[in-house]
Amino acid sequence: MLHTTRRALLAGAAVAGPLAFSRRTRAAAREIKIALLTPLSGPWARQGELEKKGALMAIEDANKAGGVRSLGGAPLRLVLADAGGSVEQTTAAAQRLVAQQPDLVAGIGVWLSSFTLAATAVTERAQLPWCTLSWADTLTNRGFRYIIATSPASSQIIGQSLPPLVALASKTAGKPPATIALMDDDTAASQANVKPLREGGLAKLHLKAVIDETFSPPLSDATPLIQRIRRERPDFVLLGTTNVPDSRLLLEKLTEFGLGHGRVPVFAPSAAWGTPEMLKIVGAENLEGLIGVAGNWGSNRQKPLLDEMCRRSGEPWMTQDTLSTYGHVMLIKDALERAADTDRQKIMAALLATDTTEGPAHYFLGTRLRFERDGRRADPVAGVFQWKNGVPLTVLPEEDAFAPLTWPQRQT
Repeated sequence: MLHTTRRALLAGAAVAGPLAFSRRTRAAAREIKIALLTPLSGPWARQGELEKKGALMAIEDANKAGGVRSLGGAPLRLVLADAGGSVEQTTAAAQRLVAQQPDLVAGIGVWLSSFTLAATAVTERAQLPWCTLSWADTLTNRGFRYIIATSPASSQIIGQSLPPLVALASKTAGKPPATIALMDDDTAASQANVKPLREGGLAKLHLKAVIDETFSPPLSDATPLIQRIRRERPDFVLLGTTNVPDSRLLLEKLTEFGLGHGRVPVFAPSAAWGTPEMLKIVGAENLEGLIGVAGNWGSNRQKPLLDEMCRRSGEPWMTQDTLSTYGHVMLIKDALERAADTDRQKIMAALLATDTTEGPAHYFLGTRLRFERDGRRADPVAGVFQWKNGVPLTVLPEEDAFAPLTWPQRQT
């Protein structure tokens, strides 16, 4: 019979204790941290909340599927940081993030292009791979080596979406539109949107800008802007806003001045126009027919996935923000699998080497996901949505559409 003395038990515990602690330490070290820096306060907080939902769902799904298998099933962990409501707040948040979380392997954010430009100046110095849905061309033409942009550049978004709208307007009205009003906020993406139009794009489309106004968000009074539209009566209006309060204010003023409900068709190159908040605060009647553009939107080829994401998130439909951020987590996980390493340089090399029609490609419009050397997505596809019966449905590209694009009829 084996007798175990108290001294033996204590000796065994002395050995087992450090071993158990060592095992726990190794297990904890296997956790892989991904940052999400996004506005959770300020005018763009709703967009940040939508991004947060996408990231958390993706982290949960990735871990339920076994984590990063090439790294022994290491689980992913989301590190969340508030970018606030200004470039200065974003810069400070990015600095805190890289200083306080040195074991981050990659990051996602910051929604607004102006904020992303500021944050990536910080993350680039830290050699931290960064995925973004932001549009501004300048994000990927600065020579940075640690950025991945999954949306089309602003100049591409307008170039893809505006000509089909002009052609449709010509067909519907029996004559081509001749005049347009440009009203944009001074954020980086909005200004990048209209830059190619100002530099010859309008002339190619045989359009004259009878109004070209730039304002600083948030708007306090939209009356002077809408009075100009009532006076000039352009064939259609391009409203380049990036937050829901400004979008609401401009649309409400259009209705107040008798220009809503299709009397002056509205083209809005911003995902903010497709958020559920727009429906709540403006109403389906005021939104009917409005045409919006985003860097990503729900495709009819994704319908089962979209239905499941809506059920889990509590959102009535999937916007660019939730869908792309979910895709960014899966893109980083895919790069981790291929790199089989948490080294930032190896992860970035794997991200740039992405070329797939599977996995993370399922969360973006188009069928193939690959990147240019500067980090911008190759052959990107913009999503054009149109409000129909209280829902912003994808109408272009046609292979992803839930409904056909129709030109809002000017009412008399």
